[in-house]
Amino acid sequence: MRAIKLLILSISMFANTAFAQENNVKEFASNEEGTSLVLPQIQVIPIKDTKTERNYELYIELPEDYSENTNKTYPVLYYTDAMWHLEILSTCQEYILENVILVGISWQLDIKEDLKKERGAHVSRFRDYSISKHSNPEIQAKYQFGQAKTHLDFIRDDVIKYVDNTYRTDPNSRTYFGYSLSGEFGAYILMAQPDTFNNYIIGSPTVKDEVDYLSELNTKFGPFEASNRNSSLKANVFIAYGSLEEEIEPIEAFIKLLKDRRDDGLSVLKEVIEGNHGTAFPTTAIRSATWLSSMMSPISSDNYEVSFWDIPHLNNAYVSPTPEDRKDGISVDTLAVNNNDRNAILKLSQEIFEGKHGSYDAVLISHKNKLVFESYYKKGRINVPHGQASAVKAYTSLVLGRAIQMGYLSMEDLNKPLISFLKDANPKEFTKGVEKITLHKALTMHGGLNIDRDEWKKIENDSVRLKGQGLVQTLLEQSGPITSESQTYLYGNFNPMLVMTVIDAAVPGSAEDFIKRELLDKLGITNYKWSNHISGLPEAGWRASIMSRDMLKLGNLVLNKGKLNGEQLISAEYLAKATSSIVKPTQDWMPKDYRYGYFWYQTLVKVGDKSYDTAFAWGGGGQRVIVIEELDLTIVISGHDGEDKIMTQISEIVIPAFVKQ
Repeated sequence: MRAIKLLILSISMFANTAFAQENNVKEFASNEEGTSLVLPQIQVIPIKDTKTERNYELYIELPEDYSENTNKTYPVLYYTDAMWHLEILSTCQEYILENVILVGISWQLDIKEDLKKERGAHVSRFRDYSISKHSNPEIQAKYQFGQAKTHLDFIRDDVIKYVDNTYRTDPNSRTYFGYSLSGEFGAYILMAQPDTFNNYIIGSPTVKDEVDYLSELNTKFGPFEASNRNSSLKANVFIAYGSLEEEIEPIEAFIKLLKDRRDDGLSVLKEVIEGNHGTAFPTTAIRSATWLSSMMSPISSDNYEVSFWDIPHLNNAYVSPTPEDRKDGISVDTLAVNNNDRNAILKLSQEIFEGKHGSYDAVLISHKNKLVFESYYKKGRINVPHGQASAVKAYTSLVLGRAIQMGYLSMEDLNKPLISFLKDANPKEFTKGVEKITLHKALTMHGGLNIDRDEWKKIENDSVRLKGQGLVQTLLEQSGPITSESQTYLYGNFNPMLVMTVIDAAVPGSAEDFIKRELLDKLGITNYKWSNHISGLPEAGWRASIMSRDMLKLGNLVLNKGKLNGEQLISAEYLAKATSSIVKPTQDWMPKDYRYGYFWYQTLVKVGDKSYDTAFAWGGGGQRVIVIEELDLTIVISGHDGEDKIMTQISEIVIPAFVKQ
């Protein structure tokens, strides 16, 4: 059977199949009556629409291990136009979606015989999948277009209830698959009753005349508000069409409608498939199946060369108090805390998945240099780099510490004028007082640059003028005088780029090569993205992505005072200062008890009557690498949350669990 399915898959990929399923009934030729398809693994279940008394069939295919794993629940993929889609989706189940229950929904069986003879067994689809009535009264009277709502009620009230009551289904992983007119039906379900499914595969939807109505449904649902989880459509959407389709603009308008919601709980991935409305179908099915598999596992089979916002949310949280040894340089162990603390951490994990504390993608805990808890939510994946935002500043600080450890810079250099390291700069054009800017000042956000934003916008994309040390040259030309008054705490990316420019000037080769060779490679960090600034230098304050497990490696490096496998990788003296309380940040949104070192934050976390010195990297959206040396503890958080208040739960639930160890 597996070989037969592989043959079906291969043929489907290359065949010019008759899947040109248009809304206009005139384009359909009558079908010859043929023999019934019989597949031994398919259960054919009769089912009646309890409201309309119409009769249908369900084609149910269970995973191979269903009978063996009696305690396991399974995701369900529901698909309409079942007889057209059954074979290729069955093949996808065999090779891509092995742990998914397939439920095909047939066309109406007891349809009028004269309609069957005229249009074929699929004639009920015109009525069941279409949103609006036909403009021609005669055609409308004959085919009864526009009963999508009625058919959706049947699926919700009869089909899904039957499947959930009969089989071990996962209520968090329910998917709809539809193509052409049934793709239009999928678009309707998404906008009318989005909670029907968690995931929507919408292929080449015939929404030419329905965009306004879909927009109306969107308006009725209301705009997305980050503070109100119920305002989200809460869906992953895969939408595709052929490059040679005749009606592309309406599909693009529908995609724009979805993306313009800026809905944190709505992930939309668009694929343009080579081919026309018919030939795009097989590839749509296979690509969407691969996409679907990516939200059922914390390990992605895709490289996600797409926007972070297009990454689908996991249907279920991945939570492990016994992390797997992935041979990536991280030792693992079991979460060995008392039962109350363990249960509290597991409860917190479920709450994070449900969005009760914001939008977070991963939480990892390492105790005594061993990963003892690993969890992924929403857009988090074990093997996909996550954006770091301003946590990159803290990583830049570690790069500087590596340069000091290797002797390219010294601790004494921290208090020398920054311009003394920049031999290519022309001091004649500098503003007054530039000698007051030291590495120490830049590292504590006290550089004192005073740049007119409007003037900077005119030159910030000038890659020739800003190349290399030209960046600092221009900054020091454009700034107002550097004075004691100007050298107050000012958070931003100018100061980190001053530091990166010094690193680039001090180390052999380039800063980019140095970061890779002397920090990331040594830690075994290979799957990452570290963007370059317009100057050509590595970004020092943002625009880098690394995996959550690799964030843990950086945290453990700090925990171990800069040592890695016995080698002093980062200057211990520098690291102690970098993670200490040097200055007080002045932003209104910053917690009052936070202090700042060299691009690292510091605070005291109180547990009972005792406080614990906590150092952490912090990036917008919830990126944190938290290090508590006294507890031998490293905690990693990844997220994309606007308010970013997860530290409260970490301080009250996670950290206290290790005080007793």
